[in-house]
Amino acid sequence: MRKFTIALDVMGGDVGPHIPILAAKKSLQLHTNLSILIVGNQTLLHPFLQKHNLLNHPRLHVIHTDTFISMEDNPVYVLRHVSGTSMHLALDLVAQGKADACVSAGNTGALMLLAKQALKTLPGISRPALVSGLPNNCAGHTYLLDLGAILQCDSDTLFNFAIMGSVLCEKVEQIKSPTVALLNVGKENNKGNDIIKRCADLLKQTPHVNYIGFIEANDIFSCQADVVVTDGFSGNVALKSYEGMGRVYLSQLNKALNTNFYSKLLGRLLNPILKKQLKHLHPDMYNGASLIGLRGIVVKSHGSANEVAFTYAIEQAIKEIQWQIPACVAETLETVLSERDCLSHE
Repeated sequence: MRKFTIALDVMGGDVGPHIPILAAKKSLQLHTNLSILIVGNQTLLHPFLQKHNLLNHPRLHVIHTDTFISMEDNPVYVLRHVSGTSMHLALDLVAQGKADACVSAGNTGALMLLAKQALKTLPGISRPALVSGLPNNCAGHTYLLDLGAILQCDSDTLFNFAIMGSVLCEKVEQIKSPTVALLNVGKENNKGNDIIKRCADLLKQTPHVNYIGFIEANDIFSCQADVVVTDGFSGNVALKSYEGMGRVYLSQLNKALNTNFYSKLLGRLLNPILKKQLKHLHPDMYNGASLIGLRGIVVKSHGSANEVAFTYAIEQAIKEIQWQIPACVAETLETVLSERDCLSHE
């Protein structure tokens, strides 16, 4: 069994280091071949590690730093003027080959810029994209990218997203030739702007992506496509709308089942069934967005993630380590881009 190591930036996020530490403990229990490097202020971490009997754990080690990046810090300022933070060190551990992946709940903008600086992007990729597998109507996952890393994209960037999303979905979900769609305002070929249309033409020309055409926002999670590609602005809006609507649905369902005595009785009868059916829709179950397009593995957890959610972010990193996602993406990109160069010179 291959051994691997994950670096955790435990100082970022909204809830403090105790949540990542609890998640680390759970992950170490689940994976006997996993080692974890906890990056943070050793003085602050000591009480939590002592409380959870992790001080002398043979597969957990602390990398000390006094400083960290807050959620309010300006990412560009951090990139240019700050060093030595827990996020910097966690990413450096990956860059130096001392860790196979980095997981952080910290400042998203700073993580993206620092990851690009420390790990560099794959050939043909200008900036990494945020991608996550979100629960769909078939109890599976739809991979949506970009989720907010690159707000405005040209056709070539969207094309690269399609390649990367397809590779990630195929490996992690074990779906041979996953279907890929472009998010648009309509399914007809004449809909959308020139960027979307040109990207569609590019995707039709490559045999390496199972492109099925345009998809509208109301069908993102209807299982029509395994991968949905869009710019970071639209992707982030779609994600937040999805999460918000999910909360509204669960809130209304809870109210309906607590209206009166009979509804409460019905609620008790239905509760085991509803929990089972709706479990995969809970935000904790799909926490962990990957920064794809880098030469290393970086997973971004929600800043307010609880123990369960942060554990899922670590699990996402483990899956990408096992399937060597950066290498697989690089190989496919090299093939596709070389073929495009040949066609352009004919």
